[in-house]
Amino acid sequence: MDATPHILVVDDHREIREALTKYLKRNGMRVSAADGGQAMKAALKTSAVDLVVLDVMMPGEDGLTLCRHLRETTDLPVIMLTAMAEDTDRVVGLEIGADDYVTKPFNPRELLARIRAVLRRSAAAPRARDRIEPVTYRFDRWTFDLARQEIQADDGMAIPLSTAEFKLLQALVERPHMVLSRDQLLDLTAGRSAQAFDRSIDNQVSRLRRKIERDPKAPEIVKTVWGGGYVFACDVEEVVS
Repeated sequence: MDATPHILVVDDHREIREALTKYLKRNGMRVSAADGGQAMKAALKTSAVDLVVLDVMMPGEDGLTLCRHLRETTDLPVIMLTAMAEDTDRVVGLEIGADDYVTKPFNPRELLARIRAVLRRSAAAPRARDRIEPVTYRFDRWTFDLARQEIQADDGMAIPLSTAEFKLLQALVERPHMVLSRDQLLDLTAGRSAQAFDRSIDNQVSRLRRKIERDPKAPEIVKTVWGGGYVFACDVEEVVS
């Protein structure tokens, strides 16, 4: 883990993905790559991304469709990659919420400069909450209230959560039955403030287990996956008001 910005490059052309990934890494970025919409959504599930570089022309879900999805579900900044002659794509992309665009073929130095500029603007702007975030989650015998930052048992007993416990539980309930490594959980809960070789996740899991497990020594909700990390083993119900 490090404190550099995490960029997600989404492009169906392997050569462009690989070249851009190498260039951005050489210039101090942390980079993940996806070859389309499905891979993009999977990457966003398991990592805290700071900005998406999104190609317009892709088979299946094209970049404009994916940009619209990102705007409806997140506040992540988006830079579109468009073909030189496609003025309509650039206009539509900006209209549906892209933060900037770069035309192909492009100079990677220009894209890097635009990424840094958009990240600066994004850091200065107030962050909006996800637009479709559920108010509560229900699992096992618990109701997890995001607004109150607490869990409530079926008998009505409410237990407050620390900020670290809250972020960890939210990351887990949003990804039930998905094995998450310690680094992935650290990325999802701490993001760019995470420190290298930080193993505080283990301590946070232990504290969370003491609050939600019937027997913390034999956990049934947050289970350890040896060599893999942790998995939230309960079914989760989202309740939106």
